[in-house]
Amino acid sequence: MKNIINKTIIGIMVISAISLSSCGDDFLHEEKTTAYTTQYFETEEGLTALAASLYANIRWHFAYEWAYGITLYGADEFTNGADLTSEVWNTYDLRFNASNLTTEMGAANKNCPPIDGLWNEMYFGISSANLVIANANNITNEDARKKCLGEAYFLRGYNYYRLFAQYGGVVVQTVPVAGVVRNFKRSSAEETLNQVISDLENAYKQLPVDKWRGIGTWTKYTAAHFWAKALLFRASERNDSWNSTYKETDLAKCVSLCDEVIAACPLADDYWDVYARWTGIDCANEGIPEILMSAQHNGESSTMGRDGYGNRTHSYFSPQFNTFSGNWVSRGAFIGGQDFQRCRPTEYNYSTYDNVNDARLWKSFRTVYGVNNIRDEALNNSFGDQAVKLGDQGIIFILNKKSDTRFNGEPYGKFGNSIKDSPKQSTFINPETNKWVPCAFPLYLDGQYVIINYNSNGDLNKSNVFCGLNKTQDGTRPGETSDANRDIVMARTGETYLVKAEAQVRQGKYGDAINTVNLLRARGQWKNGEDRELYVDGSIAFPLSSSLYKNNTSYSKNNATFNYQDWWKNSNPGYNNGELKDAAGNVYMCKNTYYLSTGIAKTTDASSLQISSPAALPAEDEAILAALGVSGDYDRMLNFIFNERTRELNGEWNRWEELSRAGLLIKRAKAFNPQAAPNIQEKHILRPIPQTFLDGMTTDDGLPLSAEEKQALQNPGY
Repeated sequence: MKNIINKTIIGIMVISAISLSSCGDDFLHEEKTTAYTTQYFETEEGLTALAASLYANIRWHFAYEWAYGITLYGADEFTNGADLTSEVWNTYDLRFNASNLTTEMGAANKNCPPIDGLWNEMYFGISSANLVIANANNITNEDARKKCLGEAYFLRGYNYYRLFAQYGGVVVQTVPVAGVVRNFKRSSAEETLNQVISDLENAYKQLPVDKWRGIGTWTKYTAAHFWAKALLFRASERNDSWNSTYKETDLAKCVSLCDEVIAACPLADDYWDVYARWTGIDCANEGIPEILMSAQHNGESSTMGRDGYGNRTHSYFSPQFNTFSGNWVSRGAFIGGQDFQRCRPTEYNYSTYDNVNDARLWKSFRTVYGVNNIRDEALNNSFGDQAVKLGDQGIIFILNKKSDTRFNGEPYGKFGNSIKDSPKQSTFINPETNKWVPCAFPLYLDGQYVIINYNSNGDLNKSNVFCGLNKTQDGTRPGETSDANRDIVMARTGETYLVKAEAQVRQGKYGDAINTVNLLRARGQWKNGEDRELYVDGSIAFPLSSSLYKNNTSYSKNNATFNYQDWWKNSNPGYNNGELKDAAGNVYMCKNTYYLSTGIAKTTDASSLQISSPAALPAEDEAILAALGVSGDYDRMLNFIFNERTRELNGEWNRWEELSRAGLLIKRAKAFNPQAAPNIQEKHILRPIPQTFLDGMTTDDGLPLSAEEKQALQNPGY
């Protein structure tokens, strides 16, 4: 990974002199500013450096609010929390149009993702890839030439894939542009996607199978995965007006490519290993064969921050625990992420899981936070022997089912938060510990979905109380507001199985699709002897031995002082001389609420998620299909695949694009995202073409486009 990171930094500095700006009108403009830069990129050294720098382009996707705004918002898995930075991407209200939203135009703040952000940055990468492809013959070493060409074809294909997924047909430019050109033509959807497929096929033919640059290298299997995805896209509903002649061949090739990836890049044995059991920068789990593509990060200062495309994703999935807990669980670099509460799971999201048998639920969500600050001694003492100490449970989320009757009438005390004298104040005594829990929240009470009701801001449409996804946690951050240091997974074999299964559904091979999914679900089952209460996330990389806490054991905030070391030791039963280990030697932290949420007797038996036939889908899926009003084998199976995508790929940066592709976005957003439902309409299956691009275009005669000509380039409805 360090090899790629270092060459990427060098490449950024070099190409910044000759490539387009990342914003503004000249999104395809390449100005060759000096003879040196022109000559440099005609040399083997310059071209190989430029090829290495292509990896920097993908880091942009995760540097800021657009990471979730353009990929997760406005779909079915997540809605907005109380922070409304990217609200319009979720609600589709009138502020969502071709112009970048500013505070003067109604944005919540200056950080709202711009409409042209993806557009500009993808063309930035495409222009660099075009330079490599155009000049590759100047690389005399055949092996080096093939590798560099493979990387350039892959990035160009990937970037056009993202542009197509968001905007439909776009400007397809495959050669370097000389001078300033403002009269580009927009290609059709078919032409654009065909270019994607051609580039990814070329990348597949050129890239080697090994990670020759180290962790993060794009390989033949990276290209094969995305080539399969592009073929599936061409065969999908969004392209039904023109794709009939491609479908049969595309689906067969898609399955074949998936088989190749699955055979060469096997799943990790444990779902923990993909995200949760992350123990620090460059740890072994960042290089597992399942990971096909990742955006590389580390702890070097030169790679941090927005301008350096740092990793901000740790901020977006945590609830606002500091606020609704009244500081009983106070924010800190290693407590559980910055509680920016951007991505609040929908009821649909939780409901997809079999909470008894599917380990992926418990390995994807954090259900317990420890008390790290006794905020109100008098309130705490009022619970007598049931009062809490540092390290006791401070926040718990009970991920129960709608049919659960154990908590009806609140026999263990009121659920709620720790805000004193609030009508929502918790008096809940955990029957497992016989202690008060300052904040205790069930999903369901008396058959009603109630978790959103416990918000501390008075607005159900932007509740700050939810159980958050843990896949981006990072305990190595040196400070609360620092960027994360871990790599970000962009593609993995777990998705490859689902691409294959969906292709089989589209072929009408429903039994084969179930068999494919069953192979993936087998990994998600509890294994014999597994501790179902065990909880792990990337916070385990917490540097207990670092000088930050070795020499400064007291942490003060909001006029309260507490001891991090004591809190950590008390809240983690496996703590031993600075390490957190179970009997098998696995590093871990905390327990979850598995038994409190399910009500079953303690067990270490294996579970089963295997499905016997397309006619016998899990109860969770049947309930979702009923809510959607879905019938018929094809629609049932297609929606089942997308439910399974949630269970396996929850929050993994592509949900909006996948739903748009399959013609499911509008129906599912209306059914499962209350904030998107009132406004989403047919035009929203594509994003608007950015106004900055339209305003910068000219006719062949160099004249500005008329309003009618701009409208002709715009997507329908905008």
